[in-house]
Amino acid sequence: MIAYTSKNPYERFPDGRPKVPDSLLERVKGLVIEEAWGALRAGCSGARGGQAANAGGGCFPNQFAGDWKILNPGKKLVGRAFTVQFMPTRPDVAEGMQAEAEQKGLGRLRNQTVIDMLQPGDVIVVDLFGKIDGGTFVGDKLAYYIWKTTETGMIVDGAMFWLGKIVPTGMPAYYRGTAPDSLSNVMITGINVPIRIGNATVMPGDAVLGDEEGVLFIPPHLVKAALDAAASTQARDEWIKQKMDTRQYRSSDLYGTPKDPTLRKELDDYIKAHPPKQ
Repeated sequence: MIAYTSKNPYERFPDGRPKVPDSLLERVKGLVIEEAWGALRAGCSGARGGQAANAGGGCFPNQFAGDWKILNPGKKLVGRAFTVQFMPTRPDVAEGMQAEAEQKGLGRLRNQTVIDMLQPGDVIVVDLFGKIDGGTFVGDKLAYYIWKTTETGMIVDGAMFWLGKIVPTGMPAYYRGTAPDSLSNVMITGINVPIRIGNATVMPGDAVLGDEEGVLFIPPHLVKAALDAAASTQARDEWIKQKMDTRQYRSSDLYGTPKDPTLRKELDDYIKAHPPKQ
């Protein structure tokens, strides 16, 4: 894991997972996905001029996953990714995985194995390959445990059930569907390993941001760049809307890059007067 996350500038958990500081995660709660997205694409060919360069360089276009069913959609989901990978059951592989788990003192390898490993601030991100029937990662009791332990929520590329009892807790969750049966015919093949969620590549320790649009997985070394880019975007949007409130301008005078030099300077000055928080 350390080799895969070598650009991580922060402390790590004992298992090597990057530990983005709580202070930065608290600031991430103030973002919407589009505001952070620009920093991840800043190194991509064809990136828009308004996207601030990211501190780590490179192009990260595969960090967003959408088209979810969302539990308690008015709540943000923010935390550090704790990844779990499932695959369809294959007996010989399952036996090997179980033997390895027992050598590590994990006991029977199942959903509760990983759930009991969670700690405050974790967001469990589960790759259940979109499985619905037999893909129900949790019902209400294990969901409640996750909620009370992490105080964040969860992302399941699979199913959940007993939703009627989960919704009142207020926990935000992203999932693909529901089914009345328990988890079956699957095996855990990885804990805190790289996983695929939709079109996104997710690493353990990524900063997770979930809102009404979907979920964004921010590499630890780009969290600060995403926050800085978001601050610039927020200031720009505030200025544009303030000008629109006057009803003195056309949208094309303001939205995009103002063509009028005076307006352009006014916008630049406004952005400089509203720097990112430190």
